[in-house]
Amino acid sequence: MNTHTSLVALGDSFTEGMSDDLPDGTCRGWADLVAARLAALTPGFRYANLAVRGKLVRQIADEQLAPAQAMGADLACFAGGMNDVMRPGCDLDAVTGQVTRIADGLAASCGRLVLIRVIDPSRRMRGGARLLPRVHRLLATVDALADKHDAVVVDLFSSRVFDAPELWAEDRIHLNAEGHRRVAEAVLRALGLPPEFDWDEPVPPSPAQPLRERVAADLRWARKHLGPWIGRRVTGRSSGDGRSPKRAELLPFE
Repeated sequence: MNTHTSLVALGDSFTEGMSDDLPDGTCRGWADLVAARLAALTPGFRYANLAVRGKLVRQIADEQLAPAQAMGADLACFAGGMNDVMRPGCDLDAVTGQVTRIADGLAASCGRLVLIRVIDPSRRMRGGARLLPRVHRLLATVDALADKHDAVVVDLFSSRVFDAPELWAEDRIHLNAEGHRRVAEAVLRALGLPPEFDWDEPVPPSPAQPLRERVAADLRWARKHLGPWIGRRVTGRSSGDGRSPKRAELLPFE
């Protein structure tokens, strides 16, 4: 097993760790969990997380790539593109071009590139099946870049476990703490670390809710989450506007 000395993570809310909330109000997420495990194995392990919620892949390239390249980390992990894919006017050529720009830049400046094949939205999200042609194009780009750069690939798309609503937060868009824990284990396994548990093991289903309760939950979700999300899309705003990365420097992780 290789000894990993540092990690920089780039991306959006998925990598920032949104909805895996700590008592102080900050978010943790799978990348922090990966860093914690690697730090336990390597004294002085350093970690940076440049991801910011709501970012499109062009913004990730413009705002996060150069700082990450300057760090020259042993591992550079990138996941992104789903915010673009979910938008009606998505320009797939532009998106895949920016994904390529990020992967090429990280591979040239960091020790090992880690790429993530995004979670399949088709069975979990309403209308998710309509996104599949775009998602498959994104995956094909990631696969080609992984071959080009001999990257570590974390294949979440092929897993059915993330179909389980028990792994998702109230907003139905972001993983909850257990979802992030499973992604972290998948990343660590891809890096060659011995398993601590089976991240792909099916989740025991929650008891079925009566129809009335399901309808009420759907209405609450639409009011609290769907409406504001649509409002941001219409007005061109983002949940990440004005936010800075939670770990903007490559520093020892404790």
